[in-house]
Amino acid sequence: MTGDPGVRVRRIRADEADALREIRLRALADTPLAFGSTHGREATFPDERWLSWARDSAAGAAQATFLALDGADAPVGLAFAVVDAGGRNAHLYSMWVAAEARGRGAGAALVAAVLEWTRAGGARTLRTAVTIGNDAAGRLYDRAGFRDTGTREPLGHSEAEVAVLERDLAA
Repeated sequence: MTGDPGVRVRRIRADEADALREIRLRALADTPLAFGSTHGREATFPDERWLSWARDSAAGAAQATFLALDGADAPVGLAFAVVDAGGRNAHLYSMWVAAEARGRGAGAALVAAVLEWTRAGGARTLRTAVTIGNDAAGRLYDRAGFRDTGTREPLGHSEAEVAVLERDLAA
C-alpha cells in the first residue's frame, strides 16, 4: 500500500494474463527506451506466453510480478522480479508506472513489494538497470537504496545505454 489510498500494490493472480499483457504493452509503448524489449516484439507473443507469465508469477519462489492498481482496480504499474537459481541474487525488471499514477507513490510501492518478496525468499542482492538519462527512475532507485555499480550495458534495441544498479538486501 502507498500513501495514496487510490493506489495499491499486490502480486499478480494466475488468471490475470490479459491485464498483464495490457499493462506490459502499454509500458513498452509509453517508454520504449526503458526496456530491453520492444512493443512490436511483445505484441506478437501468443496468449500462452502471457498465461504462463501470469501463472508462474502468481506463486512460487522463482519469479513474481506485482501490479499497481488505481482505485478502480485498473493496473497502472508493473514490476517483475526473478531470483537466480542459487537464490542469492534477484533482479528487478519491467518496472513502469503510468503517467496518471506517477508522483503518487506507486513506483516506490512497487519497488518495496519487490524488496520484501526477494528478502523473504532469502536473496541477498537485488539488481536492476536504469537507462542513462532516465533521471526520475534513477532518483526512485536511489531513494530505495540502490547504488550504481559503475557497469554500463547496451539497451539492445537502440543506441541507449543502461546503468546497472544494486541493492544489498541485508541493509
